[in-house]
Amino acid sequence: MRLLVTGASGLLGAAIAREFHGAAEVVPRDHAALDVSNEAAVDAAFADLRPDVVINCAAYNDVDGAEDHAQDALHVNAFGVLALARAAARQNAALVHYSSDFVFDGKTETPYTEEDPPNPRGVYGASKLLGDWFALDGPASWVLRVESLFGVPAPGGTRVGSLGTIVGRIRAGEEVPVFVDRTVSPSYTADVAAATRAVVERRPAPGLYHCVNTGAATWKEIALEAARLLGLPARIKPITLETASLKAPRPKYCALSNARLAAAGIAMPPWQEGLRRYLESLNR
Repeated sequence: MRLLVTGASGLLGAAIAREFHGAAEVVPRDHAALDVSNEAAVDAAFADLRPDVVINCAAYNDVDGAEDHAQDALHVNAFGVLALARAAARQNAALVHYSSDFVFDGKTETPYTEEDPPNPRGVYGASKLLGDWFALDGPASWVLRVESLFGVPAPGGTRVGSLGTIVGRIRAGEEVPVFVDRTVSPSYTADVAAATRAVVERRPAPGLYHCVNTGAATWKEIALEAARLLGLPARIKPITLETASLKAPRPKYCALSNARLAAAGIAMPPWQEGLRRYLESLNR
């Protein structure tokens, strides 16, 4: 099985490459090697590589920047996915694409399911939702919604994610500003990668699945759990979405239910367990 991984230099792309190493012929491509927003480049890559599966980890992730650069966000998060979906369909390749909690407005008090209607509040969320629709139009496509990703960076990579930043501040004894009013279901990239491999190998019904670690917490609760596991004090600075003065709106309550994925036989560990293993991997 030949596996094309786009966006391979990011946190999730690196985890995918590690998970499939030895189980498939992994062809990693970062943005410099394959710009998914360039349809001609995508078609050329498929013609050259002829992958059996494409796992799309490429994304425009600058949530605030998307408000001023909507075209860039749409090129990557929507039309780049369309290019991949069309190329995959022409070559009978399976497509796995990752979505986001930002497709929801956060105006709820219970975890979102795949049946809940999306209602993005910003450009980034809208671009991701369009990508969902484009991906799901293919005959063998799986869209996995993830959120608040944390994990070990790719070799030489600099992106650590929000949780990586929090852990770094705790270790340095610095003040840790965290949201007390934003609830999420954190996603450990190693667990997302393992679930992705299960999807690729077992082929559950194509469609939309929430692929997050089980449970939910505010960022304050996550930071406190990280400090507990590290055995270090945490100098928490509570902040709220209203006082953060962010350009793009964030969904306040955005826990996701992974019950559909579990019903397909792919259970996700609790986020606390994923956090523990993540911290242990950093120590190694």
